[in-house]
Amino acid sequence: MGTQRIWKSLAAGLCGSAAHSGLMFLKSRMGWLPSFHPYEDIQAALGGLVGGSVSPAIPWALSFLNGAVVLGILFGRLYRVLPGHGGAAKGFVFGVFGWIAMGMMLFPMLGQGLFASRAGLGVRPALFSLAMLLTYSIIMGIAYSTLDQKNVSGSDFS
Repeated sequence: MGTQRIWKSLAAGLCGSAAHSGLMFLKSRMGWLPSFHPYEDIQAALGGLVGGSVSPAIPWALSFLNGAVVLGILFGRLYRVLPGHGGAAKGFVFGVFGWIAMGMMLFPMLGQGLFASRAGLGVRPALFSLAMLLTYSIIMGIAYSTLDQKNVSGSDFS
C-alpha cells in the first residue's frame, strides 16, 4: 500500500471517527439509551485486564485510534473489492460487516450478549450500534472516495 493511499485511508478514518464521536456526543447530550454505555463497559473490561482503574479517556482514545488508523487502513485496502459504486455504498457494506463483528464478538466479550441483547433495552442497542457504525463507515467511505478521485486535470489530490 503506497504512502498516498495510506494517508488517504488515515484521513478518511479520521473523518469517520469524528462523525462517530459526534454521534456519541449527541447520544450523551440527548439522553438516548442512558443505560447503554459501551465505552463504560470497555473501560470496565480494560480495568479488569490491567487489574486496576482505567481513565474514561482510554476507551475513547482506543476507539479513535482504532477507527482512524486500523479500520481506516483496512478500509483503504478493501476499497477496490467492496461491493458498491461509490464511497457511501462501500462504506455502508463495510459498516454492516463491522456491526456484525461488533455484535457477535465485542458485545459478548463485554458481557452484553449478542448484539447487546442483555442490556435490557430490547433491540434499541443493536439498532443504535448499527447507526453508530454506519455513521462512521459511510462518512469514511465518502471521505475516502473524495480523496481518491482524480480532479479534472487528471492529477491525484495529493
